[in-house]
Amino acid sequence: MGIWRGPQGIEVEAIVASGGPCLLVTRRVGGRRVLVAYCMNIREVGEHVDLAELVPA
Repeated sequence: MGIWRGPQGIEVEAIVASGGPCLLVTRRVGGRRVLVAYCMNIREVGEHVDLAELVPA
């Protein structure tokens, strides 16, 4: 799938979970990935991060 990165350690990853495809939003803090949200669409991702700042990993 795809991974996008933003400032301050934000990562958005397209994954397939048991309920189907979703977008996993995490933040790197002190070398660890911390869950921010599971999102069903890009609009939900935009509630947590600035989409304009994301770049492909």
